[in-house]
Amino acid sequence: MPGLWFDELAVGRVFDHPIRRTVTETDNLLFTTLSHNPAALHLDAEYMKDSEYGRVLVNSCFTLSLMVGVSVGDTTLGTAVANLGWDEVRFPAPVFIGDTLRIETEVLELRESKSRPEAGIVTFAHRAFNQDGVLVATCKRSGLQRRKPS
Repeated sequence: MPGLWFDELAVGRVFDHPIRRTVTETDNLLFTTLSHNPAALHLDAEYMKDSEYGRVLVNSCFTLSLMVGVSVGDTTLGTAVANLGWDEVRFPAPVFIGDTLRIETEVLELRESKSRPEAGIVTFAHRAFNQDGVLVATCKRSGLQRRKPS
């Protein structure tokens, strides 16, 4: 199991996740249509030619999902009980088809669970950067994380 137990996490620890992902047109098209988002800015290259971006924007919900998903293998795979929420989700720069994203995660907070002594609550900050080092997405994520069995 690659995920870490609550007891193995430390505030301030930063994970530079080794997985990098180049976003494809298929990624954007499938995610956008599967989530029933008909916005032309994600689907219509002709419409976007005359926009300030000049090309299709990758669906920000895909970017969020990819950012969090890439983090799972190094942090919570097999040790998470549940995702408790996402806060302060931001997209400071657009993501385009062909961008390669790199993700880093920082442990912001650890606290005891009042209702589950076998677990604790962890707050992560996730950050996504494109191939040029530009910050394209951030969020805080809270989760219920198992403690190491005794």
